[in-house]
Amino acid sequence: MTSRGWTLAVVCAATAMLMLDIAVVNTALSRIAEDLDAGLGGLQWVVDAYTLALAATVLTFGSLADRFGRRRLFTGGLALFTLASAACAASASIELLVASRAVQGIGAAIMFAVSLAILADAFPAAKERAGALAAYGATIGASFAIGPLVGGALTSGLDWQWIFLVNLPLGIACIWITRVHVRESRDPNARCVDIPGQITLGAGLFLLVLGLLRGNEEGWTSTPIVAALAGAAVLLVAFLAIEHRVREPMLPLGLFRNTSFAGAQVAALAISATFFAVFLYLTLYLQQVLGMTAVEAGLTYLPATIVMFVVSGATSTLVDRVSPRAMIGAGLALVAGGMGLMTIAGTDSTWLTLMPGFLTAAVGTGLFNPAVTSVALGSAPIEQSGLAAGVNDTFRQAGIAIGVAALGALVPAQAALGGGSAAEYVSGLHDALWAGGAVALAGAVVATALIKGVRPGEHAARAPEPALQAS
Repeated sequence: MTSRGWTLAVVCAATAMLMLDIAVVNTALSRIAEDLDAGLGGLQWVVDAYTLALAATVLTFGSLADRFGRRRLFTGGLALFTLASAACAASASIELLVASRAVQGIGAAIMFAVSLAILADAFPAAKERAGALAAYGATIGASFAIGPLVGGALTSGLDWQWIFLVNLPLGIACIWITRVHVRESRDPNARCVDIPGQITLGAGLFLLVLGLLRGNEEGWTSTPIVAALAGAAVLLVAFLAIEHRVREPMLPLGLFRNTSFAGAQVAALAISATFFAVFLYLTLYLQQVLGMTAVEAGLTYLPATIVMFVVSGATSTLVDRVSPRAMIGAGLALVAGGMGLMTIAGTDSTWLTLMPGFLTAAVGTGLFNPAVTSVALGSAPIEQSGLAAGVNDTFRQAGIAIGVAALGALVPAQAALGGGSAAEYVSGLHDALWAGGAVALAGAVVATALIKGVRPGEHAARAPEPALQAS
């Protein structure tokens, strides 16, 4: 295999690992709660610690990689991710697992921030780069498609620790391949690291998620919760002020002057904070209310994930006839409808009751994903395509973290893990599904209004070069 072949293989393998660790954990949550004596709050943090760390740091690590070497940072990210995976598996308490997941999320952020830039350096010709990016995109889609089933199979066949232990041999192999076969590259015009922006963004997102997760327990008018939410508001406003004034911001606000780019970020946030965030609570429903095993829960998701994957691939034939704006709006509307259909499920239902909602939302997601990526990259200047990709992923991961916390406020914690009434849990799940559907529908309206002047095929024809830099 050539050096470029090894580079593509290791980038895809590393990306598969970090994406799988977003998806596989959901089907293991019931077993984790049982083994570590954790409540719903602890399980929410198992998901949010990872996505929050990834969302808050991915743009900064792109800047660091451009400055200090992409192969060097990629190797460091792999090492950190692998060590954190071992720590996750060895965790004897929910607190240690959450801390390890946060470190794992930082390692994932480094890998994600650098991966596209490494591919861009290894495949400078447009045609070859297009093929490499197609393989990279297929890896992301396949990882999400098989994630729930892999998590369920490992948890049922072995134990929950194995969803993390499988990363160890893969991580070690990826480190070796990176050191031997991937060449070093830097950006001679690398951006400076925006330290004030990084601090205020990370702290603001953390306080927001903390306040939303603990609101039911502490009381929404209690001093700690009011302080956390007020602090989050102040820090996030401060972040915007810093980005407006700093010479080299981690999130250039000028990108948002293009309403199409802004609409793509609204859309990414909307789908992540609703459909992807509610999977945690749907999985607990399948296992705790319907009594399914982890592998059975994973199999329940398989038809929808296959449909999502197939529809995403089929949309390539639509880009010359249907505008990305229409696909994004229709996709989010279908997601909203699918979440509404899921409320048919009750305490005595079977997994088949969820299928109409799952499949409807999966078709919507399949339409949505390629279109929103096309708009996010195509509406940014060519030289900032890598930055645009990083911003889009920041909104996606932040959306999951915020959505898990916000929708969880509607679900009774005492009933989530078999300790309370199944009917109460299902009622709360219905509330979360209706709220998520409303947000997805609102996102469809706002995104459709913002994404203007986008003609069918426009973004595909433009052929932006994603990841000339990752920062």
